[in-house]
Amino acid sequence: METEALTVVDEKRPSTYSLSATVAALNKALVRLQLVPISIPGSQKSVSPAVWFKENSPKNLRTRDFLAPSGILQNLFSNGQVPEDIKEEVKTLKSQGVLPFQKCVQTEAGLQVQVERPRVFSDVLSNVHLYTKATDTMLRSDYKVILNCVPLHGCRNLEDLSLSHLRAILVTSHIYEVFQKQGLNVLLTPAVISEEVKNILQQLRVNWPSRLCVSSSCDHVSFKQVLEEYISSEATSLDDIVQDNSSLPENVLHKVHLKSFIEKKKLEGYDPNLNIFLVQEENLKHLTELHQTVYECCSENPQKCTIIHIVCCEEEFKQQKMDILWRILDPLAQTVTQKHLVCGSVKATGSDPHIGGVQFIQVRKAQMKKASVMKYGHIVQGDSWDNIISTMTLATIKFEMLSTAHRSLLTLDLTEDASVSTKGTKSGAFVMYNCARLATLFESYNKSVEQGLYPKFPVTEALNYSSLREEGEWLLLFNYIIPFPDVLGQLERSLRDASGIRLTANIEVVCKHLISLSMDFSSYYNRIHILGEPLPHLFSQMFARLQLMKAVRNVFHTALETLQIPPLNQI
Repeated sequence: METEALTVVDEKRPSTYSLSATVAALNKALVRLQLVPISIPGSQKSVSPAVWFKENSPKNLRTRDFLAPSGILQNLFSNGQVPEDIKEEVKTLKSQGVLPFQKCVQTEAGLQVQVERPRVFSDVLSNVHLYTKATDTMLRSDYKVILNCVPLHGCRNLEDLSLSHLRAILVTSHIYEVFQKQGLNVLLTPAVISEEVKNILQQLRVNWPSRLCVSSSCDHVSFKQVLEEYISSEATSLDDIVQDNSSLPENVLHKVHLKSFIEKKKLEGYDPNLNIFLVQEENLKHLTELHQTVYECCSENPQKCTIIHIVCCEEEFKQQKMDILWRILDPLAQTVTQKHLVCGSVKATGSDPHIGGVQFIQVRKAQMKKASVMKYGHIVQGDSWDNIISTMTLATIKFEMLSTAHRSLLTLDLTEDASVSTKGTKSGAFVMYNCARLATLFESYNKSVEQGLYPKFPVTEALNYSSLREEGEWLLLFNYIIPFPDVLGQLERSLRDASGIRLTANIEVVCKHLISLSMDFSSYYNRIHILGEPLPHLFSQMFARLQLMKAVRNVFHTALETLQIPPLNQI
């Protein structure tokens, strides 16, 4: 079922450079006739090991962009020496998305290639808009993804909103925004009913449906009736039903034995301890909403639908029970694909280790205001500063929650000494600070144009990129602008490649990309005067650098959109 549902579409990709396509082409060229594929234990498949690696550090990028290490070459060629004809073939590689190479030489480190940088600068910066889009989805255009944020089903008021719940909500929201960027058909469930919860989601700039739009043709499914029929069909006698229900708590409808169903359907990947489920009314409401969502979006072809249950690790066991119960009661649940994305626990260190989600937001906002007053003094007042502090708080919280692998334990420092200032290079505040620096740069340029110091920005075709020779400039293009579509595409690839009921997705890649970009941009910005003296012979380089900064700004803004954080124009 999953294979059919996840059939990929063989469509032509956009004409952009791709690092993954380049590495794949390099690997293919070098190992095509030289290497016996490695067998995968327990599988009929075989794979060729990675040979080429992209360089990232400024030191290595001075001499090369990709490297096939000498240790690997020893296994491929006699005495580790690559024949000249293969070097020439590598150098002249041409394929969709593959970067053009200027040279291919063998050194003590291995076989190294360097990209034709002036051409790549020109090609990329002349088409900046193409590098702020996610790679097109390889899922079928009629494929649907439903994100079921499990904590929201039981979140009736703010007291129910724990730190772990907050993390799951932000993870769900981020996945939704990234999938939307890729053009996936994605829906959110459940609908949020509590006005208190709606308000806190709005503060976090999380767009969530307040009600489901259910088709009028969708008949209401009484899962309670279906459950009773199932209990009757499975029981060997009426006495068994009476005995099973006689000792149940008042709020429990029925006791369901799940293990027999799991064994009968040969379901794999579930906790082996799953068995008894004491079903309550709220469980059936949860399933009804799932049914309605699936019915509304893909009742005609549920095989082309995946439901991702985003759940806290504390509630993972219960959600697996819900998964099985849904399969028992609803034929739709047996045709859709269900995945479980589990978020690790969130713990706080400080005066109140049991702090809730709302209190955590309040603490971070108070700390951000205090840090702003300490840095900027009495000017921190009024609506403008309130907006800045709110946005910086939002960034701090989301980067804290989304910069760590979703399965990992997350520890929040809530001590009085905890810093939320712009000085920490791994914080959301630091990202926002550098985003604001870019806004200030372009504001300064525009004011200088109005004053007649600089000419207006020329058309893109008139720009000359041959002056971009600073190592920091290539670093920004090669490590952050060119790879950005692939960064956004990682979540969709995780979904396509997932096997079993658990889904592991690299939800942290966008935050980490922004943090690394901020560090390297800050280093470049501190070292290079982009807006130089208003002298005609310096304008060409200034415009080329400004165009590079436009590309960097676009990456910042697009990435922040997936986090639902508005960029700041000033700090």
